[in-house]
Amino acid sequence: MSEHHFVFVHGAGHGGWCWYKLANSLRENGHKATCIDLKGAGINPTDPNTVSSLDDYDEPLYAFLSQLPNDQKVILVSHSVGGGSMTAAMCLFPSKVSLAVYVAAAMVKPGTLIPERLKNVMKICSGLIEEETEKIWDYTFGNGPENLPTSIMMKPEYVRDKFYNESPMEDYTLATTLLRPAPVMAFVGIMDIPKAPETDKIPRVYVKTGKDHLFEPVLQEVMLALWPPAQTFLLPDSDHSAFFSQPQELYQFLLQAASSLSP
Repeated sequence: MSEHHFVFVHGAGHGGWCWYKLANSLRENGHKATCIDLKGAGINPTDPNTVSSLDDYDEPLYAFLSQLPNDQKVILVSHSVGGGSMTAAMCLFPSKVSLAVYVAAAMVKPGTLIPERLKNVMKICSGLIEEETEKIWDYTFGNGPENLPTSIMMKPEYVRDKFYNESPMEDYTLATTLLRPAPVMAFVGIMDIPKAPETDKIPRVYVKTGKDHLFEPVLQEVMLALWPPAQTFLLPDSDHSAFFSQPQELYQFLLQAASSLSP
């Protein structure tokens, strides 16, 4: 078995901690796993209200990729709006990425227009707009109420249903102690990543989540049709957080996707 190095990119409010089950399984079986904390997330000390852009938010991921030796490539794995961070990193460091895996994640081809319906659901998932029927986010207006909010955090009463509706209760309980506000200005940039032809050379895999209450499966399908990946997997019983609700199945999918790479 050849060793692979997986680098995990979390979604809004989360941190590298959310991948602990996947990282443990991979390391126990001879692979490397690195779980990045983006700026203002996890144990990164930055105040998320001060994060100014997508590139600013992604700086820890860029720093990690930039220090990799020229002969080393990694498999990037992202979740939710972390897909935008991963795509941005692929544009900047295409020679360092052998495979990109999107897990219920934003997967938008750089430099393309996004249909309004999909753009709206991505904005809802990242807190840029609210649904009319459900107000699921709390906002912090660090630059004053007349400006865009500087950070968002899901209201506690929605966390179980939107993030973890199929996940074990102990993982939900852990998450409620670790979730942090997420920087709004980072997510504004996700839908405006400049065109980068090199990203088309990186094989992409998408993992769909069948019982996702935040990024509904029908909208995942709309997104997949716009930029079809090389492979698609389905976790039929997964909520938005497959790393908690179906970690072993996700682990097997990661190995299956990695096995398609040339030695």
